[in-house]
Amino acid sequence: MELENLLSYLFRWIHFFAGVTWIGILYYFNFVQTEFFKETDAATKSSAISKLVPRALWWFRYGALLTFISGLALAGFLASAVNFYIMIGMLMGTLMFLNVWLIIWPAQKIVIASTDSVIAGGEADPAAAGALAKAGLASRTNTLFSLPMLFFMGASSHLGGTGRLPMSMEDGVSSLAQILCIIIILGLQFNAIKGKQGPMTSVVGVIHCGIALGAVLLLIMQLL
Repeated sequence: MELENLLSYLFRWIHFFAGVTWIGILYYFNFVQTEFFKETDAATKSSAISKLVPRALWWFRYGALLTFISGLALAGFLASAVNFYIMIGMLMGTLMFLNVWLIIWPAQKIVIASTDSVIAGGEADPAAAGALAKAGLASRTNTLFSLPMLFFMGASSHLGGTGRLPMSMEDGVSSLAQILCIIIILGLQFNAIKGKQGPMTSVVGVIHCGIALGAVLLLIMQLL
């Protein structure tokens, strides 16, 4: 057993473990907790935000961090075999990681602190409502990205087509297709910062949007 092969596999295992933790909690937040909060009473919701959400957010953000770091290490081992499928997956994964640490976590800290203040008999932070909406939009966008991200990460090893050819090969994904895919993804990320949830408001809506995004990107790669 070669040391390089062992290290590569260990980073892959860490990447899988951390990724399952991160994305699993992302889906818990979007598919379970958000829907529960819509139906429960104010006292139960406040208690959950104060005691449950901080614990889930700890695993959420550090799962994202470990996934990102192990992914960078793994990409270094696989440099010569990197293709456009995995590049697109890495782009969406990186944006998701940044959304966790730069948007979702800072906004959720405001919401949690405001809730704790109310529970203690104090006043709610007027900024909490806006922070919650901001975190919600970024979280929905991460859910949107996660579906095609997982698809293209798997496609890098298991799906044929031009996207699987190494980036250095001339007959791979065209420059036009690469640019268009990146523009679409960055446009959705801009919406995550400045836009609205739109059809992503519902669980069904965000799943459909994620599947549609993956289909559009795949068609662009194969046809342009």
